[in-house]
Amino acid sequence: MNKLRAIEMFVKLAEVRSFTRVAEQYSTSKSMISKEISRLEAELGARLIHRTTRNLQLTHVGEGYLQRARDILNKLEDADIFIQESQQAPKGKLKVNVPMVLGITDLAAMFADFMQAYPDVDLEIHLGDEDIDLVEQGFDLGFRASSRPFDSSYVGKEITQFIYHVCASPQYLASHPAIDSAQDLIHHNCFEYSYSKRKNLWPLDEGVRIKGSLKVNNVLFMLQAIKSHLGIGVLPEFACREALEKGEVVSILQHADKPTLALYALYPARQFVPAAVLQCIEFLQAWFKHEGH
Repeated sequence: MNKLRAIEMFVKLAEVRSFTRVAEQYSTSKSMISKEISRLEAELGARLIHRTTRNLQLTHVGEGYLQRARDILNKLEDADIFIQESQQAPKGKLKVNVPMVLGITDLAAMFADFMQAYPDVDLEIHLGDEDIDLVEQGFDLGFRASSRPFDSSYVGKEITQFIYHVCASPQYLASHPAIDSAQDLIHHNCFEYSYSKRKNLWPLDEGVRIKGSLKVNNVLFMLQAIKSHLGIGVLPEFACREALEKGEVVSILQHADKPTLALYALYPARQFVPAAVLQCIEFLQAWFKHEGH
């Protein structure tokens, strides 16, 4: 017995309640449909349908089996659609939420390459660091950089990791007390990132409670204040990479324990994910691996 075929026949029979109509759809006889259902019941060890001369009725077990059989068939259909779409170049609209600074730096270059590779995908990019509901705002995909796990209502795929740098300008360091350990920071002007869950507690070694003259929700703004010799800030690698290379700032306390910053691609948990979303994630993973960030 082809069990999948028998399940399909059972579901169709439950919907139309007629052996004749099911037989017509499968180009076979009523007796053949009846035999297939009987074989399915025998294998399951349970009666699914009450048959009478006038009509048929699902048993209590049959009702429960119908619901689960439909779920199985729907998942198989989704799997088939996924394979079909994955074999084709993605197209259509893709609405994406991206962290501000990462969008201006690394992801701007990545999405430029993505647009060249997939010209039939229309991108709508929203840059912002605020915590938003992807589903409520209608986003297909979102990116988050975090050192902590995310809400389980989303499917999260880790793309790459960055490190943090404690940054100060050479001029600031030359004119202020030496910094030999994380605890020395309590004597310095340290800047706070507004969206940090830890607020003014920097995750260095056992944790350092800092204070300073600047609290800001954008790390590029903070970087400019650091480059202007005004104080010290903790910045992700992608925000300060160029300034470090130019010598505008230096990385201090490099041996202090610091968390890593993981970049995640998030999308709403649902049964079928558009091919463009999966292609974008795969492209991003390959891009970062190739770029070596």
